[in-house]
Amino acid sequence: MARVIVDVMPKPEILDPQGKAVTGALKRLGFEGLTVRQGKRFEVEVDGELTGERLDQVREAAEKLLANTVIEAFDVRVEQQ
Repeated sequence: MARVIVDVMPKPEILDPQGKAVTGALKRLGFEGLTVRQGKRFEVEVDGELTGERLDQVREAAEKLLANTVIEAFDVRVEQQ
């Protein structure tokens, strides 16, 4: 069984209110010079062998369901075990 990670982040030009709130809280706690953008991480377990076709299926699932591609970008990678 393989694990594929899908990281979803707001596109750079999209306002990120959650990241901005975390950045402000870090500053108030004394953590200067840190800027946060908040996203999502999905761990997808793939039964059987992870072929190129199966990886393409995960990419398609990310594009159709896991990310709102109008405002978010995603990255798909295989987790090394």
